[in-house]
Order: sequence, then C-alpha cells, then structure tokens
Amino acid sequence: MLRSWQKGGGVLVERRSAFWDDLAHELEDREFRREFVLESLRIQTIDRIVNALDDARGELGWSKAQLARAINTEPATVRRLFSAKGNPTLSTLAEIAGALGLRISVEPLSKVEADALAKDMPAEFTAVHDRIRASSKPVTGHAEGRRKR
Repeated sequence: MLRSWQKGGGVLVERRSAFWDDLAHELEDREFRREFVLESLRIQTIDRIVNALDDARGELGWSKAQLARAINTEPATVRRLFSAKGNPTLSTLAEIAGALGLRISVEPLSKVEADALAKDMPAEFTAVHDRIRASSKPVTGHAEGRRKR
C-alpha cells in the first residue's frame, strides 16, 4: 500500500503499489520465497553487526579515521564499511571488532526466523536448527584449530 495526501483536501488516500503487488505474487513461488528470506536475513545480520560496531566506535569517541589507523587501513575503507554501500568481509568485521575490544559471535535464529526459513528448506535444516536452538546458548567463535587452512 502506498499512502499519500491529496492536495487541498488533506485526505489520506491509499493506493496499491505495483511493487508490492509484484512482490506478493513472486513470494508465492517457493524458491523465490526461500531466496528472499535468506537474503533478508543476510542483510539484517550484516546491518546489526555494522551498527553495533559503529555504536561501539561512537561510545569510545573514535572517529572513523582513528578506527582506520587502529586497524592499519585507509579511512575510506572504514567510511565505506559504515555506509549503505559497504559489503564488508568477515575478516574486516572481526578486525574492527577486535580493535574496539569486541568479538563477533554467532547465535541461533529466533523461532520466528527459523520457522520462516524452515517452510522452504530441506528437512535437514529443521533438524539441525532444532538441535542448536535446544542447546539454549549462543554458538561463539571459539573454534581455533578446527578449521583447515
């Protein structure tokens, strides 16, 4: 729905938007819906991490240039990270987090998020997610030595 005011009368008019109609139609397709939910989750996750890092930077009173110096990179790299155009690597995020005295950790999806994904994912996803959620503690990045290099 698109809401707008009519000139002169101050009347709120609701009109359907072609975008939302098209999206609603596309979401009927199972594969599209699965990709849409995964992409939405990816964007939300990156935004949450970047916003938390930017908040921590602000709490320390550091400028973006000071943060860039702390991780030995160009200020433009840090500015880009905190802009809508940024698409940081996990390595960059971990390096910035470390400079700010933080660590990035992984947590299970909420029940609502998992249920939205589970509708369109293979049965293995649901079984794995249920097992992780039942553990009731976040999965942290303490996996040194497990990853093959």
